[in-house]
Amino acid sequence: MDEGVDPTKMCQNLMNKVAQSKQLQAVTNPEILVLFEDWLDEIENEVISSIKKSGSDDHVSIAEKTGLSRSGADFIITKLKREGRI
Repeated sequence: MDEGVDPTKMCQNLMNKVAQSKQLQAVTNPEILVLFEDWLDEIENEVISSIKKSGSDDHVSIAEKTGLSRSGADFIITKLKREGRI
């Protein structure tokens, strides 16, 4: 992987494509999709826990605490807010 590649953006793009494309859903390996969803759940729970402990949803501090990139932390925080989970 190139150093400039953001895995969180890659995952975000994958999620968007899966959600928007029935054709892609039809060819996606269900076992891999389940693993990805489990991984995302773990990260989301870690972000929620960090926000509860610190009382802040600042994406820079969340990124530092969780090991996510800043844009990855911003994506997860925005997603959790949109879902009403934080």
